[in-house]
Amino acid sequence: MYGSRSEKSKYQAPDGQCSLFDKDPSFNVSEQTEEQSTETVTYTVTRLNKKKKRNDSFVEGVEVEEIHHHPVNLQCDCCQSQLHEIGSTIAREEAAFIPAKFVRVQHIEHAYECEQCKKDREQNQFIQRGKAPMAAIPRSIAGPTVLAKVIYDKFSLYLPLYRQVKEWAHTGLITNDKNLSNWVICAAEEWLLPIYDEIKNVLSVKTLLHMDETVAQVLNRSDGKRAQSNAYNWIFRTVPTEGPVIILFEHALTRSRTVLEKYLVNFEGTIICDGYSAYDKLPNITFANCWAHVRRYWLKVDSKNGRIGLAYCNQLYALEQKFKGLSPKKRQNMRWRYAKRIIRKFFNWLEKSQFFGKNALATVTEYTLNRRNELKVFLYNGQIEIDNNPAENAIRPTVIGRKNWLFSVSEAGAKANGVDFYKYLVKILTDLPNIPIHQQPELLQEYMPWFGSIRATCA
Repeated sequence: MYGSRSEKSKYQAPDGQCSLFDKDPSFNVSEQTEEQSTETVTYTVTRLNKKKKRNDSFVEGVEVEEIHHHPVNLQCDCCQSQLHEIGSTIAREEAAFIPAKFVRVQHIEHAYECEQCKKDREQNQFIQRGKAPMAAIPRSIAGPTVLAKVIYDKFSLYLPLYRQVKEWAHTGLITNDKNLSNWVICAAEEWLLPIYDEIKNVLSVKTLLHMDETVAQVLNRSDGKRAQSNAYNWIFRTVPTEGPVIILFEHALTRSRTVLEKYLVNFEGTIICDGYSAYDKLPNITFANCWAHVRRYWLKVDSKNGRIGLAYCNQLYALEQKFKGLSPKKRQNMRWRYAKRIIRKFFNWLEKSQFFGKNALATVTEYTLNRRNELKVFLYNGQIEIDNNPAENAIRPTVIGRKNWLFSVSEAGAKANGVDFYKYLVKILTDLPNIPIHQQPELLQEYMPWFGSIRATCA
């Protein structure tokens, strides 16, 4: 957990020092997404020497409160004449914190009647009553802002519910973690799930998806297995060239291919993923494997041949750095012209070298050769990334949160579209209870994270 997170080549260490923990007998364990692949490309960046101002720590739009300090005596000590101001200077700036304000909101419905109709016995009595908006959770004191705050703190700030109970008590709300848990579940099932399902429908018509999975833990498992058994959070992420970025998580009790078969039943296109065996042989789907995983495994091989294999991977990443910013068509042409040659040499070297046995070198050679077709897919489409790092980066908050949640609605998709997660939740939990989304699901289109009015009000 607390080890090095860098994947820079260990062969660059001084005096040829290597780690004592580099031996890895196999590469069939679940990918730990805390580690990310880094490119070993050297280039020079020139930065202007900019002196940081005192107010650089404040975000734009923060309210400014001025406290003016005048001399106590405004008379001249010499002639006793009145002094006149000649200027002012900001002596210092400081941040002031005002605790959150907790308000008890009462929705009062007023009734009105027509006095003229009331006097006429032949006329029906006319009464008009004001209607309070529907609550996000019926018969609950949790309003939209409270629900949004609980969800935001849990999934964005990684603050467990039992810790939130004390914070709410400070502001004036006495509750317990069971209540907070029920609020999260009810809000998610009733109002966030329809949003999720609609985004899932949009995602299913894409042609390119990043995919990954990470371990999760569930106490009361529906399959009867022990709580110590691994469950998984699967991530699905679209690419920027196919419209607004969509990031969805799917929770499952298994890591088997049945999850893919169920979730991707309507998907036709290319999946960018690691070399896990479940990503294979699904109808109408092409799999593009991740070069970051290949490079990561060659990095662990402490030998001359390991350095050769790593060098081939580094050459590909050096090219990708040069092609960055090109249009998909131009990037495809450049890959076909330069990267294809390196890959051909790499696989030819592996086939002729004949590394056998159960050592790390033989294992990584087998891993690479078994996925040669999937590793070449990125050559044929400039929209496909060379690795699956976008998915790993998106799943990282889950990994971080897992250390605080202990046991287990991602905000990643909202962030990817420039939407404030808390404001987005408040908007959903305020509006959706008063809109017939179950009868008219098309209304949900206006509440997608990338919709214009959402980005304008929840930025």
